[in-house]
Order: sequence, then C-alpha cells, then structure tokens
Amino acid sequence: MAQQIALKLAVAEDRHGAVLRHPAMAAATLREQHHLVSIYYDTGRMALRRAGILLRLRKHGASWQQTVKRQEESQGGLTQRPEWQAPYLNHFDFSGVDDAELRDWLQRDKIAGRLAAVFETNFRRTLWQLDPGPNTRLLVKLDRGWVASSGRRDSISELELQLVTGDIGSLYALALELAQHLALPPLLLSKGERGYRLFLNTPSGPVKAGAVAIDATDTPLAAFRLIAQDCLSHLQLNHDGAARSDDPEYVHQMRVATRRLRAALRMFRPVLPAGFAEQLVPPMRELMVALGQARDLDVLMAEIVAPVADALPDEPRLTDLAGAITNRLYAARANIRQVLRQPGYGRLLLTAGSLLQRAPFIEPPAASDTAPSLLQFADHRLRRLLKKILELADAASVDYPPSLHALRIGIKRLRYAIEFFDPMLPGKSGTATIKRLAGLQEELGQLNDLASAGTLLMVCAGHDPHLREAVTLVGGWHGPRHAALLDDIPNKLKLIRGLKLPRLGAASD
Repeated sequence: MAQQIALKLAVAEDRHGAVLRHPAMAAATLREQHHLVSIYYDTGRMALRRAGILLRLRKHGASWQQTVKRQEESQGGLTQRPEWQAPYLNHFDFSGVDDAELRDWLQRDKIAGRLAAVFETNFRRTLWQLDPGPNTRLLVKLDRGWVASSGRRDSISELELQLVTGDIGSLYALALELAQHLALPPLLLSKGERGYRLFLNTPSGPVKAGAVAIDATDTPLAAFRLIAQDCLSHLQLNHDGAARSDDPEYVHQMRVATRRLRAALRMFRPVLPAGFAEQLVPPMRELMVALGQARDLDVLMAEIVAPVADALPDEPRLTDLAGAITNRLYAARANIRQVLRQPGYGRLLLTAGSLLQRAPFIEPPAASDTAPSLLQFADHRLRRLLKKILELADAASVDYPPSLHALRIGIKRLRYAIEFFDPMLPGKSGTATIKRLAGLQEELGQLNDLASAGTLLMVCAGHDPHLREAVTLVGGWHGPRHAALLDDIPNKLKLIRGLKLPRLGAASD
C-alpha cells in the first residue's frame, strides 16, 4: 500500500505556458510527458462511491494498471489517502489490497461481479521531479484534457503537487512560490468526483454551509482547525459558480463563508498562535469588499426596487432606475470575476491551508490541568458574545440606525458561534436558539437594507432628476413597511434581553 499525499490546484487553460516557463520548473531533475487514458468502474448502484472507494484502470503504453484508492475528503485541495496498484491482466485482481476488510468487500460477488465502466478521463500530463532540499522530493503534474461520461464532457486543467519524501510544508512552500504570479486556487473536486457527477448528471448549484463535525473531546485549537477548513471549503465550492454564473446565490454563499471564517477568527482569538489572524484578515478584505458590493446591489434590486416595479409596471422612471442598478450590478460581478482570477485569491487559500497544517494545529501542546476544555472555552466565549449583545441592545435606538446595525452584527456573530458548536450541544437546544437568532437577524437586516437603500439608490441615480424621482417613489412605497419595522423594535429588544444560551453540559455547572 502506498500513501498518496497531494495538493491539487486549479489552473486556467491559458496559463499552462506560464507554468511551463516558471523558474521553479527549470530546477527539475526529471521532466516527462505522458498521454493518460483512465477508465473508472463501479456497480450499477454506485456501491464503490457510497463506500468512498475509487477503482481505476489506466493505460501505460500497451498495458493497463489497476488502482484502488480511498476517496478521502479534500482539505483545501490537500488529499491524503492510501492506494493500491497492480498490473491489470484482463480481470480485476484485489489480492494485493492489504486492507483485509476492504479486500474481502471488493471480492464479494455483488461487487466484483457487477463492475462496469462509468466514466473516462483523457489528458496529457507534463511531469517534473523536484528535489528542493535534503530528503525532500516532489512531483509536479500539469494535466490538460477532459473527463467524459454518458455523452457529457468537462475539461480538465489542473496542477497537482505530490509529496514523495519530506513534509507537507514543502508542498505548500512550492504552491505559494508558484502562486506569487499565477492564480492557483486549491481544487476540491477530484477527477473522480467530477466523473461521477457527469455520470449521474448531478446539477451544479450553490453550496451552503453544513454542520462541522467537532466533538466535546476536541481541544479548542482542533475545533478551530475543523471550523476554518469547513469555511474555506464552503468558500471554494462556490468559487466556480461565482466566476462563471450570474446566479447571485454563489456570491452570497462566498460572502457567508468569509463572514463565518472571520467570526471563527474572532471567536478563537485567545487560543490562536500569535500573528495567525493577521496573515489572513488583510488579504480577505479585498475579497469581502468585492463580494459585499455585488451582494448589496443584488439585494437592492431584488428586495427594494423589484417589488415597487412589479406594483407599478407602467412607471418608466422605475424601469430606468432598474436599468441603472443593473449596469452597476454587472460591473460589480465583473469585478468579482477579476478578483477571483488574481493570484491573491489563491494565495489566501494556500496560506490558510499551510498554516492549518502546522503546529500547534496538527501537533497540539500537551494537555494540562489549567488548559480549558472545549466545553469550557465555548461556554466562556458564548457568554461574552451574549453580554455584548445585551450591551448593544441597551444602546440601540430607533433614531440612530447605526446602533441597530451594530446590534444585528452582534446577533449574527453569536448565531455563527452557536452554529459552530451545535454538534456538541444536547438535544435541539442549539437549533432552537439559532432559529430565534436568525429571526432577529432577518428583521434587523430588513430594517438595515431599507435604511441603507436610500444612499445606494442615490448613487445609482446620480444627478439625473428622472432617476431621482424614481428613488422618491421607491422610498414612499417602502415607507409603511419601514415604519412598521421601527415600531416593532421595542418588542425585538425585549426578546433579545430574554435570550438564553443553550446549555453546554458540565461547562455550565
């Protein structure tokens, strides 16, 4: 059995030449080119996929090689998985798989006897061998071609850095060197996963954040690592949609991912290594600004202007205002695509991945009697967040919109924090609190959208009196709803003052 450790990166098809000419490649001790054809197999009911197993035949010259891999989940493009290779002699032979349980499972008649081809990959690979330091050897693989199944096809354009000898840090060091002038964001979907999606005709769509599998026995640092990796995956899984599609939900989900990561950095600040957040927050700002500008315009159009235009379909001033907003929205989306194509985006993700693969995250300090448990840490931090919200509620005033905006941000941070810790909360106590916080955040968010819409609408209208009249129409139409939301603020403040944190077991005793 071999353990494959590799970092996969996406590379634009028009940037292959820049990879080939990169100075790092000039130091290669070996360079080869191969044309690789691979066929992937599974049963009709996708038993291998459901078990997290990949079975592949790859052509080498006139012969074929069989490979069995465990389909481990990618962590920011980094995969670590065992694989077993053997010559293919006109039949599958799993006798060389030294994992007895897996070998016996593969040899069962309902698996081995029902295997059929499900998809194919066909690509040209340029391979370099690099020896950047003592006892360190890396393989760099630049692949360009396609994956196909069931009459559907998708392109392959990726760079894989594989560790032969040395430590994982050397992979990230090379990746960051290459990413200084090349856009190389981590690639989360393997060729195998993309092939299955083609075979099953799985529609693409925005990806929402899921539950993070933390446990009360984890240390705070271990919990942060899992949460941060989930935020980075959430961000990257929506990258292609934001870069290629006009569906605003991709941008929204990328924005949520960056906000969750920022909230996690704040939440775990007391236990993070010195300088950790400072390496991530500055490069996040450009991305957050670009995402925020597009999202604000999406909300302005969909929730502020569109309802008025639907109610007054014969009003040409509204049509013209909508056109002016749309022009700005297209420009904001183009700016996002430009930001995502820049090297800085890939460097941000690679820097985060590199930091999370170092001590103290993978080699936490020895436990001591004074070190807080995750439950104790979570209880302390949640109480601080709740205390801050109560202070903001006391300071909130319907006559000062920024105070309500600050309260909404405080509620959002507490909601994210409880979502992070929800897997270790008893029963459905976390879910109930999250639902209540989400409701409060939503209503305060509507109020903030209405309060800030006027300024953004005037920016879109410019000095055109025709468009400024349309802004007045929009403001008047939303006036009653804005007044009703303001009238309800005292009730919301009362609910906030009555908020209770979900019980965290022994930590609350």
